[in-house]
Parts: sequence; structure tokens; C-alpha cells
Amino acid sequence: MSQQPLRIGTRKSAMALAQTDEVARLLRSANPGLAVEVVRFETSGDQDQVSKLLRHGGKGGAFVAEIRQAMRAGQLQAAMHSLKDVPGNEETPGLVIAATLPRDAANDSLVLRPGLSLETFLAARGKGFKIGTNAVRRAAYLRRLFPEVTVIHYRGAADTRIAKLDRGDKQRLPDGGEVGPADALVMARSGLERIGMVPRIAHDFSVREMLPSVGQGIVAVECAEKDWLTRERLAKIEDASSRLCAEAEREVLWVLNGHCNSPIAGHATIAGGDMTLTAAVLDETGESFIEATRRGAASRPRELGRAVGLELPDKGAAEIIARNRPDEHS
Repeated sequence: MSQQPLRIGTRKSAMALAQTDEVARLLRSANPGLAVEVVRFETSGDQDQVSKLLRHGGKGGAFVAEIRQAMRAGQLQAAMHSLKDVPGNEETPGLVIAATLPRDAANDSLVLRPGLSLETFLAARGKGFKIGTNAVRRAAYLRRLFPEVTVIHYRGAADTRIAKLDRGDKQRLPDGGEVGPADALVMARSGLERIGMVPRIAHDFSVREMLPSVGQGIVAVECAEKDWLTRERLAKIEDASSRLCAEAEREVLWVLNGHCNSPIAGHATIAGGDMTLTAAVLDETGESFIEATRRGAASRPRELGRAVGLELPDKGAAEIIARNRPDEHS
């Protein structure tokens, strides 16, 4: 009797498909004879390339909710997510992250339009140039690193954004206006690697220059909590180090109750039996900046994440998060 295929849901973007292909490859290797079927979804965040993600309930509503709904309905056995898109400040009843893949590069990178050199950009310290991003965290760090740069709202899948940059397209805004064209973009290096765009990287920001989003560079696979067969299959592709780092970083989001408009960053590393976790909260202007770093046992990631998360409000992070929290009419 042949096995039923394991159906994995994913977004239609080139990066998401590349990530899901890697999940499928690992599953087939770890579970000989297993058929894996990739099911593509065009989520609300993919369909609407104009609005800010807040309109769709943040990244979770824009890129995760519809795939989760299909999984709950039994149409899928699993779903692939970029962990940074999965809300960390809310429960997901009935679902569980059953596997985290080895972490890719966690840092962000600068991509320049054709004809603009890094030397020219740096010599001007960004003055007179427009950098596109949709992430409030990246916008906040950019305003700290390059106070005279103009940060503009910029949407689209990774390959779509680069194509728009190269063509010199303007970005439409929710109010019907336009901004741009952009001179540069800031994007996750891991995503650029997945879609074969590493040659376009003009500069890699270190994690000290621009602390990554929580979970950035980690591919997560989610399934139904009580689907023990799928959980058993996914457990075979689990990376223990990625799991530990993810738990520490996401605990910070949980403690802070960070929302989609919160410029919250976090990054954990493991050396031997020790874990070092750094987290930061910024306002969107980049002027207010609060950071905390602690070291603890790698075997107790949530305890470390909780300690760092509780230290930030004592330094004033709660006020920044509240100030940037959207009201119900946003």
C-alpha cells in the first residue's frame, strides 16, 4: 500500500518555493519512500503589493494565516514559514512548529540600483538617496546608520523588489500616491541567497550594525499538534541549535508583547554550552534605542529570553512599544 503524500503549504514567491524545496528534499532523504507535494498559496500579503502589512494584521495575517487555515481544514499536513513571519506574541492553538532547519545567514544586506556604487553611497552617507523597505525595524536602523537618507515604503517579494529597483519603478502607496524610485534596498541576506541574488549584494550589515529580526534566517515547518505521524517525520529534519536560538529570541517577543509595528530585534548565538542573546527595541525614527545582552546556558533558552525581555522594559522599552502600537482603526 503506497503512502499518501505529505502536503506542504507555502507562498508562491521564489524565495518561499526555494525554502520549501529544501524542506521537501530533507524530508525525502530522512523518510525514504515518502512522497512530498508542495501546495502553493497566494496569500493576502502577496496579492496586495501596496498596503503596509499592518492592514493585513502584520506578517502573520499577511503571509501565515491563510496557509494555517488550510492546514486546520485538513487540506495540508504541514506548512513552511520563514520564522520571522510567524507572530511570537500570540498562541497558535492546535498547531506546533515541528521542525526548524539549520539557520541560514541572519544578517541584512544592501542592494544598490544599477549605476550606483557603494563608494558613492557611503561618501554621501546616504544623503540624497532613497532606500526602500517595508520593515519598521530596518527603517529604524537605517535612520540611525544614515540620518540623512530617505527611507521609503517598498513592498513585494524579494525578486519583485529587485526588478522594481532595476527598472526604476515608483512604489504605489495606500493613499494613491507614489514614492521613489528607490536607489537601494535592504533585504535579508538569506533570502538573496535562496533566489540566487548574492552578486547583487553591495554591503553586508553585521548583526551589530543592524540587529536581525527575531527568527531571521530560520525556516520553520508547522503542523497540527495532534498529527503525530507528521510530527515524527518532521522531527527527523530538526536542527537543535536553530530550535534553541528560536526559542530564546521568540521568548523576548512574548515577554514584550511585541506587535507588527514594533521595531524589535533579537539574535542568539551558541558557543559550546553557552548562549548569548542580544535584543533591542527602537522607535521608527531610530532616535530611541534600547538594547540588552545576556549570556546563559544554551540548554535553557526560554529562561535567557525571558531575562533579556524583562530587562528591556526596565530601560524604557515598554513606552516605545506603546507609542508605536497602532490603534484599531490603523
